[in-house]
Order: sequence, then C-alpha cells, then structure tokens
Amino acid sequence: MTSRHDIECPTWRPKSRLPPEVQFHIRGVQFTLDGELAATKSAKLAKWLKECPQKDLSRLLCDIPADPESFELVGRFCHGYDIKLSQENVVRIACIAHYLGMTENHCPNNLLNKALYVFKHQILPNWNNSIKALKSAENVLEQAVNLGLVDACMESIVTKVQEDPRLLGDPIKYLSSDGDDDSDENKNAYRPNARRRLFELEWKSEDLTVLSLRFYEPVIHEMIQRKVPQEYIAASICEYTKKWVFKKEGNGEKEIVESLERLLPHQKGIFPCTFLFDMLKSAIPLDASIECKNGLEIRIGKQLDQANVKDLFIPSQGYTEDEQYDTESIRRILKNFYSNYTGPDASGFIKVAELVDNFLAEVASDIDLKMSTFISLADMSVAVSDGTERTSDGIYRALDIYLDKHRHLTDSEREKLCRILDCNKMSVEAREHAAQNERLPLRVVVQVLFIAQLQLRDTIEKEVQGSDDRLLRLNEEEDEEETKADMEKMGSKVLELERECHIMRREIQTGNVKRQKPSMWKEMKRKFGCMTTMPDHNCHVKKKKVHPK
Repeated sequence: MTSRHDIECPTWRPKSRLPPEVQFHIRGVQFTLDGELAATKSAKLAKWLKECPQKDLSRLLCDIPADPESFELVGRFCHGYDIKLSQENVVRIACIAHYLGMTENHCPNNLLNKALYVFKHQILPNWNNSIKALKSAENVLEQAVNLGLVDACMESIVTKVQEDPRLLGDPIKYLSSDGDDDSDENKNAYRPNARRRLFELEWKSEDLTVLSLRFYEPVIHEMIQRKVPQEYIAASICEYTKKWVFKKEGNGEKEIVESLERLLPHQKGIFPCTFLFDMLKSAIPLDASIECKNGLEIRIGKQLDQANVKDLFIPSQGYTEDEQYDTESIRRILKNFYSNYTGPDASGFIKVAELVDNFLAEVASDIDLKMSTFISLADMSVAVSDGTERTSDGIYRALDIYLDKHRHLTDSEREKLCRILDCNKMSVEAREHAAQNERLPLRVVVQVLFIAQLQLRDTIEKEVQGSDDRLLRLNEEEDEEETKADMEKMGSKVLELERECHIMRREIQTGNVKRQKPSMWKEMKRKFGCMTTMPDHNCHVKKKKVHPK
C-alpha cells in the first residue's frame, strides 16, 4: 500500500490470478495495496477481486467507514506489520475490519478479533479510555452502534459514575445573592468546588464535556434514570453548558440548549439562579422552543429570591421590540414565584419585592419603558409588601427616576403613575425628599405633608402620654415607699409590746408582782391608748365585797 509514505512489500509472491496491486481512494487520498495480501485478510476484498479483477474497487468502497489515518493502519496490517491500537482508533479500526470481513472465519488472528479484544480488556475498564473511545465513534456512528461499541462505552461510563459520582466533578459552589456581584467569588458562581488534595495525582480525569450532544444527552439521561445524585449531574451539565452554549459561536446551539433544558432537574436549589438566567438569556436569541423557555422560567421562579438585579437584565429580541429589556419574561417569572413560594415566612416575598424595586430603579431610565409595564411590575412588588413593615422607599426611588426621564408625561399620567406609591410607608427621609420634589403631582406632595403632620402629632402624643405614665409610676413608687415605712414602724411597735407582755407574764408567774405597783397595768393601758383622753374613773372599776354564802 502506498500513501504519503510507501509501505515495503515482500519481493516474492506466488503466481495468482489476482491483480498484483489494488488502488483505493479514501476521502481524496489514494492508497495502493497488494491484492493477494489484502485478499488474504479481507473476505470482502477477496470476493470482489475474484469477481472483477480488473475493475476499480474505489466505487465499491464508497461507503466504507474509514478515514485516511485509520485505513492506513488497516493496510499496514494487511501487509504483515504490527499496528498500535489505542483508545482513539480502536473503534474505527474495528468498524473497518468488520466492514471488510476481517474475521477469524476468513483468517486466524485477524484484525477484528484483535480490535475487539483490546476494546474489551483495555478500553472499557478505564474511565478516560471509555470516554475517548466513545468520542472517536462520532464519524463511524452507524457501524459502531451495530457492533455494540457505543452502548458498551456508555454502559461503562454510567456504571463507573454510579460507583463514584465524583467522576462528574465536585458539586456546584452555592453563593447567596447578597454578595458583591463583581467579586471573584461571584464570577465563579457555578464552578465546581475546589478541593485541596494532599497528593497531586498524575492521572487526570477526563470529563464528559468532550462528547458531542448525541452521546452526552443519552449518557446523562441514563444516569438520571439510575438515580445518580443530582448535585453531581448538575455539576456536569453546568460545565457542558459553559463549553457548548456560553462560549460557542455558530450553529447548533439551539438544539443543545433545548436538550440540556430537558435534562435539568426540577428540584429547587440544584442549580444557581444565575446559571438558569444565563441559559434563558441564551435560549431567547436562539429562538428556542416555547417549552424550553417556559421550563427555564418555571425553574427560575421557584428560587427567584436567590437572584440578583443583574440576573433580571434579559435583553429584548426582535425588530419590533421597543423596550430594552424583556419585561414580559420577568412578569412571568414573578408570577411563577408568587404561585409556587413555599417558604416558612414572608422573607422570600420581601427579598423579591426589594429585587423588583431595584430592577425598576435600573430600568426606569429607559425612555422606551412603557408606563403600563412599570406600573404592572411595581404593583407586584407592592402586593407582597402588604402586612409587612417594609417601607415603600424603593418604589419611590424608581418612581422618581421614571418621572425624571419621562418628562413628557401629562398631569393625569403622573397622577395615575403615583397611585402605586403608599405614602404611609415612606421613611422620614423619603417624605422629606418628596415634600420638595417638583416632579410629583401637587396632590401627592400635599398627601405626604399631611401624613408627616399626622405622624408628628402621634409622636408628640406618645411622648406626652409617656411622660404622664412616668409621673404616675413615680407617684406610685413614692406611695409604696411611705406605706412600707409605716408598716415597718408598726411592726417595731408590736414587737415592743410583745416584749413587755412577756416580761409581765414572767413576773406574775414568779409571784413578784406587788400590790403597791399597779403602775404596770396603768402603763399597759396607756400604751393601748385607754388613758390618753379619759380620766382615771373611766378606766378603773371599784371592787365589790363578795360575801360568802
């Protein structure tokens, strides 16, 4: 066989009716093989050379699944040279050998058997080799599928992931929306977690992003069916999307976006909100199917409270679009969030309301933003704030910017626009600004001043009431102290009386009480108050003589 490099052939060959040389044209490259040696290895070539020895066989091999590099290796094998089978060429070599009938029935130790042996014992047991072999089947897909090589590679990959899901990559780093959008951490918001390794291995794991969509989609779908942990599947899908959607230019992206959307789990929190928004921003200009865009909007709506303002900047598409951003998509996402929110409290609603306020403040300067769109989005923010202590400062800020950039609005339009503003929920600073804002209708300014006056009056009344309460508490405390002092004084007086009674009782019991000393009783009566205002005869009774019967 001759190609860019001539291959030496044996100098002696037996006489045969087969042509000494056979020429082939493989994708514009000419090859020359020894006819007898080629017929020895290939049953198909032996049959064709025998039936039409003088005919150009290139026309008969027009559907051969071969590229010039692989066919050159097959030719070298036919001429008796050893060839090296690797993960990059073994699938293609096996397909060519099968096409040419290079089986054991035709010749012992033939090429097909050698290729399948290497594929089974050296390719399938290894993760990297399985991926590279599957990738190499791209150009010989039909033949590789018929031989079962594609299914074998996919099964090997899925089985290994079931045993060790980390082969798909580390789970996605999850960032909150409260961080600095420009920080390096947020720029890598949905990159896999970086792990510190104590030992740096020479072996590097191949990832599935090298596969085309026709291989990647069924592999991931099979992993989902076999319950591989979703966080690892999500890590692989993120990397694949970044490579084939976000960074790729050209055709075919629409099909990729639609296929990847079908693979995305519906569970909340598996993918960062920013990643889902990026996919939606890629799907819209590609004119992806409605099902694809709706699926992304529903997934975003389930976790909109984790988004940031920049996520909402979805560019409008089409020649007839007037507004700079796709506000209709934002409205649909908001409705999905409000209808599917299952949080334990209203914190998620408040976060989204603040998100909408900030978004309105950013887009209010768009001269093409319709007033009806502005009011519709603002109403969604106001509706979820009812019953909470959240102020309406965010709405006021966005409203002020909109009025400043849309000075062509009539008085009635400004009146209608300002109906979304709840002046009762404005902070003191916002009311002070509104009271001097010439862009606001006079009615709104008067309302702001009136509410400020009412709140000032309420504040004064509360302070006065608070002062009265404090005075009352002080008086009560003073009365309590006086009562306590009186009780203590009375208690000490009772103790003194008890002491004197005890002394008197002891004297009576010992017989030491003398008649000439009636002053003890007199003193006791005086202490009890019997002799303070009455003369002696009122407190003493004359004794009568008692005659014995």
